[in-house]
Amino acid sequence: MMKDVYVITGASETLAIALAKRIGQKGTLLLADSCGKCLEQAKAQLLQEGILDVYTETADLASEGAAHLAEKTAELGQLRGLVHAAGLSNANHSKRQMADHVIGMSRMLDAFLPLADETTSAIMVSSMTAYMVPQNGQYMDVLKQQLAGKLEETLNQFTQGDAGAASSMAKLAVQLIVEDQAWAWGQKGARLNSVSPGMMDTADAYEDIQTMLEHTPLRRTAEPEEIASAIEFLLSDAASYITGIDLRIDGGTIANYPRMKAAMSQKKMKRF
Repeated sequence: MMKDVYVITGASETLAIALAKRIGQKGTLLLADSCGKCLEQAKAQLLQEGILDVYTETADLASEGAAHLAEKTAELGQLRGLVHAAGLSNANHSKRQMADHVIGMSRMLDAFLPLADETTSAIMVSSMTAYMVPQNGQYMDVLKQQLAGKLEETLNQFTQGDAGAASSMAKLAVQLIVEDQAWAWGQKGARLNSVSPGMMDTADAYEDIQTMLEHTPLRRTAEPEEIASAIEFLLSDAASYITGIDLRIDGGTIANYPRMKAAMSQKKMKRF
């Protein structure tokens, strides 16, 4: 009998580690990251938790890394879960890096689709900031065509040099691609969703984080374990009829966004 394999990218992210701890006893873990040292540290943490069936792969997902990772997965067993968290904390990255993260996600979906079956669930990590982007702009179709070489140009054109706005637009691209690709995954009986975490910490936060918190109904940031538990649900059979959606896990921030946007405008913190 083949082992169930769970693939998690972005293993240096606290969310990825929290998720690995939750699902590590359910099958074989394959952790991927561009940082080899980060992978060693993540694996060490899991070993301390008694999670022993762990493999790591250093990969550049924007190039050939996705294909190699899929090959490694097939060697280990049957793809049960795929969680793409690489590039989660990208607010301080360049637009080229942001574009590469989206391209890497698309290549992951292409590489892993042949491995998917009716037991497979794939989760792409977006962000609540995607909901701050007006979804009627000229950029909507371009964001779906992420491999056409125009994504970085689109980010530059429509965000006027604002790194925060570019990050939000890149996260919107994640959601649009998931919606677009859910059909192809469904033809294999597999499920494909995205999740949009809210504020988990302040390390890479925008200057207006205090305003966001003041207008978040739960008035606090999320613990990584709270995001991980929602992803665990989407990976499970309990979510067997959920596909093509984005699940916001943001403490209600976006639900209250109109009020927050007005407050941010008064403080001249407008992003879009």
